[in-house]
Amino acid sequence: MESTEMGKLLYQLRREKQMTQRQVAEILYISPQAVSRWERGIGYPDVSLLPELSALYGVAAERLLHGALVPERKDGGNMKRVKFYVCPDCGNVLTATGGGELHCCGRRLEPLKVRKADAEHTVSVQEMEEDWYVTFSHPMEKDHFFRFAAYVTVDRMLLVRLYPEQGGEFRIPQIRGGGKLYLCCSRHGLFQC
Repeated sequence: MESTEMGKLLYQLRREKQMTQRQVAEILYISPQAVSRWERGIGYPDVSLLPELSALYGVAAERLLHGALVPERKDGGNMKRVKFYVCPDCGNVLTATGGGELHCCGRRLEPLKVRKADAEHTVSVQEMEEDWYVTFSHPMEKDHFFRFAAYVTVDRMLLVRLYPEQGGEFRIPQIRGGGKLYLCCSRHGLFQC
């Protein structure tokens, strides 16, 4: 990476935030001349400032170092291409239908790999009033449970967060149009039922 690439990116990001070099310098407790040098490609920010720069500009530190914001492939709008992510530290569940990078707790997350449901990860679905009543015999213990269930059609997704020690059942509204049901096991990953 050349310092000029990073400098151009830092300049662009500062301008998008409608900030002056002095304002950035005050936030980072550095001199305005330092910000100017970075933006002209004469030097780099100290590594210790990368987390603050990243937060200030809303850009991953990795992208700042790379010196470019690489656009992802445009999302075609089909929910059936949804990807699921789970943070290994806090358990947050995130989804995306296009490309991009998702981060949580300082980690870059990888999408969960989908597998066909096996005997241990199957469900039973019954119609009940205007809902689907879903039951399963999978353990719901603190160290082994279904994290979430998601029903995905072409244009929508319904995600139900599940918790340890709750019963092996949940209800979701019926969504017409044919879709896929996914279940995420805390030990074994993501399954399509």
